[in-house]
Amino acid sequence: MSGVFSPTRAKIKERTLRTDKWWLEPLITFAVLISFVIYATFRAFENAHYFAEPLISPFYSPCLSTACVEGASLLGTPIGTIAIFGLVISPALFILIFPLGFRMTCYYYRKAYYRSFWMSPPACAVAEPHEKYTGETRAPLIMQNAHRWFFYAGLVFNVLLTIDAVLAFKNPEGQWGHMSVGTLVLLLNATLLWGYSASCHTCRHTIGGRLKHFSKHPFRYKLWTRVSILNHYHQQFAWVSLFGVAFADVYVRAVASGAITNFYFF
Repeated sequence: MSGVFSPTRAKIKERTLRTDKWWLEPLITFAVLISFVIYATFRAFENAHYFAEPLISPFYSPCLSTACVEGASLLGTPIGTIAIFGLVISPALFILIFPLGFRMTCYYYRKAYYRSFWMSPPACAVAEPHEKYTGETRAPLIMQNAHRWFFYAGLVFNVLLTIDAVLAFKNPEGQWGHMSVGTLVLLLNATLLWGYSASCHTCRHTIGGRLKHFSKHPFRYKLWTRVSILNHYHQQFAWVSLFGVAFADVYVRAVASGAITNFYFF
């Protein structure tokens, strides 16, 4: 497929004959995604206000650097403190590549940012401005094929963030059996991330995509049917989990900076 003026296309000078506000959806998508990118970049480099016992921001978990604040390191600190031009590298920069890679290579997010950032194409029945189309067959988009590996890495982070949510049932003194607003925030974040991962196309394919005879694998078939149902809601999980991660970080930052107090129900 080629651009607007390809010999195989009708000779219509207009990019589209649509009369509705087709540009609104890609514009909103662009605004939301770029806002998240700006905020996440700011938080990754801020290197502060990410831990308030027992809450830790999902942007910094697991905190693996010796530069981590005391108590924030669940798995120890195998990475030494690294500084460039006198500035200590934020612990978030050592781990964000994995959840970021998972979302960037996600089938749904590809559609979203291809349309909103690259206008390829910006909407259905709207011609794209590019002269040629090469798909994901060469660099850098060929790297999208790494999605399944980022998916597996994302599962590891889901487990760790679930552990963070469980640890949030402690109070600041380390005593179990307490629940706060922060506990609910981290639980919601972990739940939405599991929903996002479980509804992923790669998850569905991993569970039953290569089976030739479902009758010989009844358990995997049953699991595949459940995941297939979730797969219909992958777009919704992609968005709500994105907001969930951002909200969890905003909440932990507010508590850690002293802007608000983490209210305990009991």
